[in-house]
Amino acid sequence: MAIVDTLMLGDASPGEVGEALQMPTNLVAHHLKVLHDSGLVVRARSEGDRRRTYLRLVPETLAVITSSPVPAAARVVFVCTHNSARSQLAAALWATRSQVPAESAGTEPAERVHPRAMRVARRHGLHLDPARTAHVDDVVRNDDLVIAVCDNAHEHLPAPIRPRLHWSVPDPARADTDDAFEAAFADIAARIERLAPILPTGGDHD
Repeated sequence: MAIVDTLMLGDASPGEVGEALQMPTNLVAHHLKVLHDSGLVVRARSEGDRRRTYLRLVPETLAVITSSPVPAAARVVFVCTHNSARSQLAAALWATRSQVPAESAGTEPAERVHPRAMRVARRHGLHLDPARTAHVDDVVRNDDLVIAVCDNAHEHLPAPIRPRLHWSVPDPARADTDDAFEAAFADIAARIERLAPILPTGGDHD
C-alpha cells in the first residue's frame, strides 16, 4: 500500500500523507483507519503543534516490509530544536553505521550538549563534544539529507532546508531521566539501522 511505503523511513501527519500521495482527505482517513485497526500504524500527538498527530509504522510491520528507495545523499544532517541530545546522538551513532558523513544542528541551539545525552553516548561507546552545538543555517547544504528528529524542527524549518524525513522522537529532556534518554537513543538507533544500509552516497564535496 502506498501509505505504508510513505511511512517506511519516517513519520508523517495524515495531511502530509495525503499531500505526498495526492489523495483526498476522506480516502486517506479511510485507509489510515484500516491500518490503525489492523495494528500496523500508531498515532502520536506532536510535541510542537498539539493539534497535529503523526503516524508511525509499528516495528513488527517494518520488519517484514522491503524498504522504499531512498535518494542518494552526500551527507546526512540530523536536526532537533536545541542540538543538545537527539540530533547529537543520531549523528554520532550514524557515523558508526554508514560511510555517508553526518552532522547535527538545531533550530535554537543550546550552549552545551545535555549531560544525560553525554552519559547515554558513553554507555554506548559514542563520543560527543559537550561544547559543540550548531545552528541549522551554519550547517545545512542544498544536497544534504535533512532528518528532523523532533516535531518542532519538522514543523518550523523553512522551505530551503525542509526535512526530507521526520522521525517523531519524544524529547527526553522533558522527563529528564536516564530512562527517557535511553528510550530516545533506542528509537533513533532502530531507525538508523533501517536507513543506513539502504542510503546510497551522493559523492563527496569539493
